[in-house]
Amino acid sequence: MARIIDSLREKYLLKDLLSYLKFPKSTYMYWKKRFDRKNKDEAFENQIKKIRKDNPNYGYRRIHAMLRRIGLVINKKKVQRLIQKLKLQVTNFARKSRKYYSYKGTVGKVALNRIKRRFNTSVVYQKITTDTSEFKYYETDKSGNMQVKKLYLNPFLDMFNGEIISYSITTSPSLEVIITPLEEAIEKTSDCKYKRIFHSDQGWAYQLKQYTNRLESDGILQSMSRKGNCLDNSPMENFFGILKQEIYYGRTFKSFNELKKAIKEYIKYYNEDRIKEKLGYLSPVEYRKLNAA
Repeated sequence: MARIIDSLREKYLLKDLLSYLKFPKSTYMYWKKRFDRKNKDEAFENQIKKIRKDNPNYGYRRIHAMLRRIGLVINKKKVQRLIQKLKLQVTNFARKSRKYYSYKGTVGKVALNRIKRRFNTSVVYQKITTDTSEFKYYETDKSGNMQVKKLYLNPFLDMFNGEIISYSITTSPSLEVIITPLEEAIEKTSDCKYKRIFHSDQGWAYQLKQYTNRLESDGILQSMSRKGNCLDNSPMENFFGILKQEIYYGRTFKSFNELKKAIKEYIKYYNEDRIKEKLGYLSPVEYRKLNAA
């Protein structure tokens, strides 16, 4: 009511409006002062909205870290309150990631589980892990029927900082599409002064001679998870889960190229811009550069 009265003051006298609407002047003046009060948190709110627009899945902790990075001093609890006030709470929910099961029995010599869930390392490019994940997209055939298609992502991840150092995106699983990012990963990690370990599950491609011999030729130790134990490769599983939660679940992709583009853009964002609490609120690339200096 007070806002309505305020909007009519250019046309009518205040006393007439209050009298006609039987609205107490003291109540009007109370609300008038609240309307005119400057929002002291406006700068924080504007930055919070900008950060959330650029990073839709950031919770209050990472938004707080981003505010600190640009020189705004504010405590976490206040950031949390402002996010609630602006109705910017994260609404994404976790769903179980669709796993591509590539185990087809022992093809070649299965490697030892050298990692044994010791995923932490202080050395860049020392411990690398890989896996394949399956995604669905939809295409319309010549008869106008909707068909379900599959896309496969084959990334190599550095356990030092969670960075994706190479990957391939294909419509079908094959040794060739795994060897290509493998070669890139080997090249990128070649300057590591310590013995490198490349970890994976017991998928058929990782057991073939072309794969195992390539690692051996570069002096790289091969490590494999125990059969059916996804926790033995949790860094890779965590990445797939985050990726799918942030750009895949709840969306429908109408072509291979549309889904491929979304994944490529996300990996670039994940590596270069998406800050992580465990990395001191730095992105994987920022963390690597800081620790390599």
